[in-house]
Amino acid sequence: MTKKDERPTFQTERLVLRPFTLADATDVRRLAGERDVAATVANMPHPYEEGMAEEWISTHAERFERGEGGCFAVTLRQDKTLVGSMGLTVNAEHERGTIGYWIGKPFWNNGYCTEAAGAVLRYAFEQLGLNRITANHFKRNPASGRVMQKIGMRQEGCLLQEFKKWGQFEDVVCYGIIKSEYEAQ
Repeated sequence: MTKKDERPTFQTERLVLRPFTLADATDVRRLAGERDVAATVANMPHPYEEGMAEEWISTHAERFERGEGGCFAVTLRQDKTLVGSMGLTVNAEHERGTIGYWIGKPFWNNGYCTEAAGAVLRYAFEQLGLNRITANHFKRNPASGRVMQKIGMRQEGCLLQEFKKWGQFEDVVCYGIIKSEYEAQ
C-alpha cells in the first residue's frame, strides 16, 4: 500500500482519505469552525480562528513519523471536496488505537463518516496490526455512536461527567472492538 515512512491514502466507494495539506486550511476552518460541529468534538476550539487550521495541519507529519497515528482529510472521490477529518491515535506499546472524527455540517447524514471510519478501522487492524480500537462520543450525540456501531464496535460503557465542554460536564460513551471481533465480521 505505502512505504512505512509515507502517510497513507485510502479510497472507498465514494471517498478518498489522504493526508491534510496546508491548502486545506481554509476549508478546515470553515467546516470545523461551525458551532454545531465544534459542539460535538471534545477538543475542537470555537471560534476557530485564523491560523489554527495551519497550526493543526503542521503537526500531522511529525505525529505520523513518531508512530503516534495519522489524521486524514476525508474528501469526495468525485470532486475532491473536503468533507471532514478522520484521525487515528496509536499506542504502539499496547497495540491499540483510538478513532476520532468530525464531518462538516453540510455533509451530515450521507454516510461519509461511517465509510471513512470503516477504512481507518481496516487500516488499523490490517496494515498496522493493532489489536484493539476504541472511540468515544458525547452521550448527547447518538449519531456518532451509530457510526461506531455500523463499523462493528460495541458500547463498553458510559463515563459520567467525564469531560467539560464549554462549561458543561459531558457524559462520554465508550466503544471498542478487538481484532478477533473485526475478523469475525
